[in-house]
Amino acid sequence: MATSLIIPVEDRKRLARRLAGTGRGFAEQYGFRVSNNPASLFQVLYLSVLLARRGDFRRALDGARALRDEGWDSAARLARSLHEDRVRVLRASGQRGDVAAVADVLGDLARTVVERYRGDLRRLRAVAHHDPVRERALLAELPGVDEQVVDLFLREAQALWPEVAPVADRRALAAARRLGLGRSADDLAGLASGESEQLAWLVGALARVELEHRYAEVTGRP
Repeated sequence: MATSLIIPVEDRKRLARRLAGTGRGFAEQYGFRVSNNPASLFQVLYLSVLLARRGDFRRALDGARALRDEGWDSAARLARSLHEDRVRVLRASGQRGDVAAVADVLGDLARTVVERYRGDLRRLRAVAHHDPVRERALLAELPGVDEQVVDLFLREAQALWPEVAPVADRRALAAARRLGLGRSADDLAGLASGESEQLAWLVGALARVELEHRYAEVTGRP
């Protein structure tokens, strides 16, 4: 069983700065731009839906890239796609399990975002009046979006929507505990000086450490 490191506060801050030093969150580290525009936000959302599925996270990344590369880079475009085409693209990207069900969920998600928010998740934020509790609730009402998906989406979006911070998903928290950086999103926010963008970079880096098993690289220990 992995044990947590016990390190002084200044060393924790230095490690946090090093991890966040890429200036990119999880999604951006894998080629998904995170910016406050409708297409970018929706891509982060469907990436989050795929990441929440069981299995190798690389397949989720491949699936999200395949959807984007097919031209379904916005809610409106994905909403217009045919079910059989989504199934084909997802299968070709290496998705496993009930791919038809995933294709259904993604289609329903896209159509609902179009119907409720005209394809723009910034409208969801406006409807919620920038209240993070309400934002979470509205996101969780979308097809295929549960609390895990909400955390994955807001892990990235907190760089743009600072009111939702601090957010850390379970993978990031697992890495934080193992590296001695803390046990909660609030702990990590303290290391990021309370800046939501820095926190998004730190949390994204931690999630990557956990998913890619990069502990030895980070700590210099086997």
